[in-house]
This record gives sequence, structure tokens and C-alpha cells, in this order.
Amino acid sequence: MNKVFAHAMEALHDVSDGATLMLGGFGLCGIPENSIAALVEKGVSGLTCISNNAGVDDFGLGLLLQRRQIKKMLSSYVGENAEFERQLLSGELEVDLIPQGTLATRIQMAGMGIPAFFTPAGVGTEIAEGKETRTFDGKTYLMELALHADFALVKAWKGDRYGNLVFRKATRNFSTSMARAGNITIAEVEELVEPGMLDPDEIHVPGIYVHRIFQGTGYEKRIERRTLAKAQV
Repeated sequence: MNKVFAHAMEALHDVSDGATLMLGGFGLCGIPENSIAALVEKGVSGLTCISNNAGVDDFGLGLLLQRRQIKKMLSSYVGENAEFERQLLSGELEVDLIPQGTLATRIQMAGMGIPAFFTPAGVGTEIAEGKETRTFDGKTYLMELALHADFALVKAWKGDRYGNLVFRKATRNFSTSMARAGNITIAEVEELVEPGMLDPDEIHVPGIYVHRIFQGTGYEKRIERRTLAKAQV
């Protein structure tokens, strides 16, 4: 099976209106920049996007929000995007805010084939409305369902033609779990290498989970919020 595609547009050829997408990244760290740009160019709409956050106004998922391509967001943190806030408050955008640990675990469970799990996060809040609860050892827990997607879009540091992926430092974030949870996983990599060039002990996502892979270009790797230490006098 040939998993290698020439570029993002070719790899995302069947992403259509109404699709549910998982997009790796934490803030702007490790986001699939080329895949997002391809979605913007394709003009697909009515998307449901699962991501820890919604990018910023002019970068990342913020580009899709600007063009009204996203119908619904499932996220944990959305405080850096003014357009997201505007669409939410005006009723233009459906939003499920999910505790960050719950979001990560729902994705992990999907990749592991576990349909649901129980967590104390959200008990007694709006998060719990309509959800089953159980008591264990005198403590109440919510049942949360595993979170699946039509497509998982992730960005790795290196990958080979079999789809084995290596991430660099914090870029691993949500991507390693999402790669296992998508019905179709599309990986963009900074460097596409031949099989056998990756150390098996360094592979973070085995190729069995990855359906398509391409080498990305022109990464900005923008820093969302730069913090500098004051010089010592």
C-alpha cells in the first residue's frame, strides 16, 4: 500500500463538507500547517473540529474560523481567538468545552478501542448535564464517551514511507493520540525518509495507524505567546 502523497491537497482530496476532523497541536505548537492551508484552499465547510484550542485570529484554525468553514468546535482552551469568541457569542458557532484531561482521555480511548470511561471531572457542573453518573467508593463519576473522527490531521518531525512517525519534544502533545483515533489519519512531516532510517525505539506512532503521509513545506512554527526572562544585572 502506497501511503505517500505529493502534497497536502492530494492527501486531503476526500475531506468534504460536514467532515469531523481531529487536528493535533497545543496552542500553535505542532499544528498541521499545510493541512490547514489545504482545507482553506479547498473551501470545505460545515466542519466539526476537535482540537485542544482554536488557534489565533490569523493562524492555525483561526484561518478556518475567519472563512466560516467550521460549524462546531470541541476544545479545551479557546481564549486566544477573538473571532472564535465573536462567533460563539453570536450563535454562529457550536462549541463543546471539554476539560483538558477529559478531552485527551476521550481521544486516547478511541485509539484503544474502549468505548467509554468514568471521570470525576465536571461532576456538579454543566458538563454533567445529560450524562450517566456512577458512584465508586462513595465518589461520583461521569461517564464520558470515546471521541472519534473521520480524519485525524497531525504534523510530525520525521516519518517514513510506511507511516512511522517521530515527533520532536512538545510537538507530540495531542497528535500521538489523535493519530490512533481517526478513521483516516493523514500525517505531514518535516522530513520524509526511507524505511529503515528511523530508530525503532524512537518511533512515537507506528505506521499501522497512519494511512497517508506527505512532506510539508514552508513551516512558520509561529510562537503563540513569547515569554522572555529579564536580564540579570
